[in-house]
Amino acid sequence: MLALLYNQQYALFALIVIALIISLTFHEFGHAASAKFFGDDTAQRMGRLNINPLAHIDPIGLLMVILVGFGYAKPVPTNPRNFNHSLATPLIAAAGPFMNLILAFITINVLVWGQKSGNPWFHQAGPEYFFLLLASVNLLLMLFNLLPLGPLDGHYILGHILPQPLSSKYLDFNARYGHFIFLGLILLSILGIPIFQKLMETSRRILPYLIVS
Repeated sequence: MLALLYNQQYALFALIVIALIISLTFHEFGHAASAKFFGDDTAQRMGRLNINPLAHIDPIGLLMVILVGFGYAKPVPTNPRNFNHSLATPLIAAAGPFMNLILAFITINVLVWGQKSGNPWFHQAGPEYFFLLLASVNLLLMLFNLLPLGPLDGHYILGHILPQPLSSKYLDFNARYGHFIFLGLILLSILGIPIFQKLMETSRRILPYLIVS
């Protein structure tokens, strides 16, 4: 991300930051809304049941996006004792990535439908690039958060999919080492290993399958 500023690509830098803020905001809103659906109003009481970026964006997490190209939003607080369903935990975890999938679906189809309608605005380079970027970033966040490591949503999902006692062993392993593996992946990415680039390439390959003909 800093390379964009060094190369004076200010417009591209701004578009990426805006796309990330939108994507992270809807991701966390998905967690908050699903927690409310399953009987826990903790996030609502703490002002997280909305799509106001100020309620979800973490300043340090956003700064990390600018410095290293990776960041995070404020985790949505939940109280499992309030859950009214046995599968609430994995479903709430899945709601964030699912919200990113929905946003990617809407974004790419609005672009396609706008272009098919003959609206010249959707054919301009700027709007077309931003729509494609927003859709791709949302798919990237979906894929990234489904990784079953550290604090990511995927570990809550996998922990409930695996049969016992494998689930217990996995959750214990992740509690002990997941954060270190997760941080190791980030470090490798900073050092030049194209981990997130591969995820972005995968998201771009998925994108055409979301288009409704």
